Amino acid sequence: MNITVQSDVYTIILETVILGIAIVLIGNKFKKADPYEKPKGILVPVLMGVESVYKTTRTNVGDRYADTLTPYILVLWVYIFVSNIISLFGLSSPTSNLSVTLLLAFITWCIIQAAELKYSGVKGYFHAFLEPLAVMLPMNIFGKFSTMVSMSLRLFGNILCGGIMMQLIYSFCQVLSDSVVSLFTKNGGAVVNFLAPIITPVLHAYFDLFTGFIQTLVFVTLTVVLIGNDIPEEVKKVQ
Repeated sequence: MNITVQSDVYTIILETVILGIAIVLIGNKFKKADPYEKPKGILVPVLMGVESVYKTTRTNVGDRYADTLTPYILVLWVYIFVSNIISLFGLSSPTSNLSVTLLLAFITWCIIQAAELKYSGVKGYFHAFLEPLAVMLPMNIFGKFSTMVSMSLRLFGNILCGGIMMQLIYSFCQVLSDSVVSLFTKNGGAVVNFLAPIITPVLHAYFDLFTGFIQTLVFVTLTVVLIGNDIPEEVKKVQ
């Protein structure tokens, strides 16, 4: 039996190793830093990012769970954003693979279900499938999984479409480069795609950086909001 390994697997492993090393190195910098001195270097943007994510998480889930959930949200932020923009370095984006986005959405979905079970109880959790009427059971079951499916497809679709658009643009630039050269030479044929470096940087800024940031923001925001929706307000107010 032949087992085929998707090429994205190697990119995922490489990205995970690089991010893991980076996290360890930055963590060591924080351990060695003097808490009474003003932070400098890489510590400044990292602290700003952590503080921003913590505030957003605390606003949605409350002080009681902010410390527990923030590390997951931070990892989600970094991993998805790096995955979205890694195509800038000539690698295939892991988030253009549905298996990756579905797994990320599944982890978030599991946390949401855990919150529902904790505060609704087992009886209340399963009784919700029959509300407002028992005939709504099929629709409620579908609705229970629709969040996971929609989150994964939204991220996957946007990143995949951005990659396809850039491939089409590079192909167009190649055709255009060939056409320009053929105007000044008698012999046709493929030439260096010299127009691509001129035309594509702005488009990369949109399809990779801007779209990658927005899709990361949407996925992470939905994660903290949906988890927070299942935590009662009185629990959120507990210090």
